[in-house]
Amino acid sequence: MRTFLLLQLDSEGAPFSEIADLLEDAGFRPHEGGYDFVYDWSRTPGVRESLELADRVQATLKGKSVYFRLESADE
Repeated sequence: MRTFLLLQLDSEGAPFSEIADLLEDAGFRPHEGGYDFVYDWSRTPGVRESLELADRVQATLKGKSVYFRLESADE
């Protein structure tokens, strides 16, 4: 399973390069296409694990003026 991350940055917030570094440190990788980043689980996570990933993204982006959307799919 993979979780895709789409970002919406604010011009008054942190630069994209800083956000990218933070997300890569959190295990996300840049993604080409309709999403900005992807997290590869290499298995099917449970609901609790998916929620914990969303919490980690929220904590990572806190104070950076970034909105985000997560979507998971089997691929």
